[in-house]
Amino acid sequence: MYTFNLKQILCFFSMLFLSQISFSQTENTTKDSLYIKEVLTKTEKPKVLHAEPLYIDLIRDLGARKGEKEWNLGFGITDNNDYDEYLALVEYEWAPIDRLGLEVELPFTIYPSNKNGMAPGSKLNSIKLAAQYSFYVSEKQKTSLALGYIQEFEMNEFNNYQNGKLFVGNVYNPFFVAAKRWGNNFHTLLYTGPLFIHHFEDNSTDTNWQINSNLHYMIPGTRNFIGIEFNKEVTKTDFDMTIRPQMRVGIADNLLIGIVTGIPISRENERFSTFLRLIYEPGH
Repeated sequence: MYTFNLKQILCFFSMLFLSQISFSQTENTTKDSLYIKEVLTKTEKPKVLHAEPLYIDLIRDLGARKGEKEWNLGFGITDNNDYDEYLALVEYEWAPIDRLGLEVELPFTIYPSNKNGMAPGSKLNSIKLAAQYSFYVSEKQKTSLALGYIQEFEMNEFNNYQNGKLFVGNVYNPFFVAAKRWGNNFHTLLYTGPLFIHHFEDNSTDTNWQINSNLHYMIPGTRNFIGIEFNKEVTKTDFDMTIRPQMRVGIADNLLIGIVTGIPISRENERFSTFLRLIYEPGH
């Protein structure tokens, strides 16, 4: 069973954060972030820089501009009581026109060991298609609002493909996003909406609510940040929340890495988790 050392994780985050603080002190603190200036170029349509959460990310930036595009690769592991769960995803997002973001994502769940017979079968979770439109962008108020929709075609376990049954359900997920930057460095964001889960086997539908709130601090003169996600899920009979401390570090002009730790508050069977996201922006 995979084990987590919380002290080591917190120490790792602290050292990275302090190293970035030390670097930023050499910058001219009287100037705005270099990246904010880049985003707010007056020759293009208005856009406000917001820190994007790393675990439940957005469908392109809020206020996206035509031609923007991004590849993401994600890798994660969750320590459950009875088995380990590995996550992998690949996604591509782009903006065909100003303020509209589109995304295609393939998320996988892999269970490498099932010695006790408790783990489900490995699978491609779904084919995920999404769109997001920023209907309000105010540089003066440093605020952006968006509406979006995610359509998931849920897939069967790999072992059941031989039965000719590839799809097992649909997930319909409209959502709302509100984000505000406070000054140059502090960012807050709310991402919320219902998930309507349609099961083909018995033609039933479940409804879950996602309420994801975020707080981030972006280091001046860089694209790096440290922050926290509060991922909450509400059903008729249950409430679950996972706290996810995280940080993002730029390792090249067009390549960033995000590191996330998951700390469940009320999940009965899930313990600590980690998640890593690689973000590549072609033509940045």
